Amino acid sequence: MKFFDEAIIHIKAGNGGDGCISFHRAKFIPKGGPDGGNGGQGGNIYFISNNNINNLNNFYRKQNYISENGLKGQNYQRTGKNGKNLIIYVPIGTNIIDVKKNITLVFLKKDKQKFLVAKGGKGGLGNINFKSSINRTPYKRTKGCLGQKKKIKLNFILKADVGVFGLPNSGKSTFIKKISSANTKIGDYFFTTTKPILGIIKNTLNNSSISILDVPSIIKKSSVGKGLGLSFIKHFKYCNLLLHFIDISINNNIISISSAINIINFELIKYSKKILLKEQWLILNKIDLIDNQNNLILYINKILIKYKFIKKFYLISSKKNIGIEILCIDILKYLLNKNL
Repeated sequence: MKFFDEAIIHIKAGNGGDGCISFHRAKFIPKGGPDGGNGGQGGNIYFISNNNINNLNNFYRKQNYISENGLKGQNYQRTGKNGKNLIIYVPIGTNIIDVKKNITLVFLKKDKQKFLVAKGGKGGLGNINFKSSINRTPYKRTKGCLGQKKKIKLNFILKADVGVFGLPNSGKSTFIKKISSANTKIGDYFFTTTKPILGIIKNTLNNSSISILDVPSIIKKSSVGKGLGLSFIKHFKYCNLLLHFIDISINNNIISISSAINIINFELIKYSKKILLKEQWLILNKIDLIDNQNNLILYINKILIKYKFIKKFYLISSKKNIGIEILCIDILKYLLNKNL
C-alpha cells in the first residue's frame, strides 16, 4: 500500500431548510392565523484528529464530503429537522489548509482535537415570523441559507522522536526492524523503503516508549526529484535526533564515508538548512566486514572535525547485532535528558 501524506478534498456543508407558509385550519377556529415553521439548520462539517490513523490514504479513495441539508419547516409551527453533522477523521499532525485563501485554518496536534471547518446554512423563516397587527395573513417566508463550500488541502506530518536516513542499502531498515516493532522491507536493491515507516521502542529507562522513523533512501539530486525525492523529509520536523546510516563495507574503502556525508547533507540542505540544527549522529554500519577498525576510527575522528553538525559516531552491525545495545542506550539517554 502506498503512503499518502497530502490530499486535496472538496467539502460542502448542508443547506438550511426553507421556511414554511401555512395557515391554521380548524373546524371551530374560522380565523386561524399563520403557523408555518422555520427550516432546519444545515449540517456542519468537522475535522477530528484520531490517534489510530497514521496516513491520508482514505482521502485518495474519496475526495467529496457533503453533510445533510436541513429539512423545510412544517405547519403547526414545526421547525424542520436539522441536517446531520459530518465528522471527518484525520491523523494527529494534520494541517488543514484552505486552498482558495492559501491559509492554514488549523493544525491538529492533539488526539481528539475538533475543528469546525464548514458551517451549515441557517434555516429559513416560516410565515409565523411575519405576522403583525397590520398583516394577519402573511404570505411570506425566507429560504434556507447555503452551507459553506471549501476546497481543502490536508498536509500530514508524522511525529517521531528519532529520524533515520542514508544512501540506499545502508542497513537502516534492518536496524529499525531489529530494535522496534516496525514491519520494514529488507532487500539488496534500491529503495526497499518506499514510504516513511514508524517503529516504536520501549524505553526501559523511564518505562515509556519512543518512536523512530525510517524514510526512503536519499540519493544524489533527490532535491530535484530524482529517486523518490525529498518530500518525506518534512516528517523530521519533530525529531530530536537524526541518525545518518552509512555502509562502510562498500569496496572496503573508508574514503566513501566522506563522500556519503557530503552527498546526503548537500541534498538535505537543499530541502531545508534548519535540518542541520538538529542533533545528528553518524552510524557506520556493517562493521563486521571491516578488517582494520583502528585505522577506521582514526580516519573518522579526523574527518569529523570539519562536520560540526555531526556530534557522535558509532560502529555497528545490524545483521550481526554488534554495537546495537550501546547505541540504543545512548539514544534513550539522550532523549530522556532532552525532555527533562
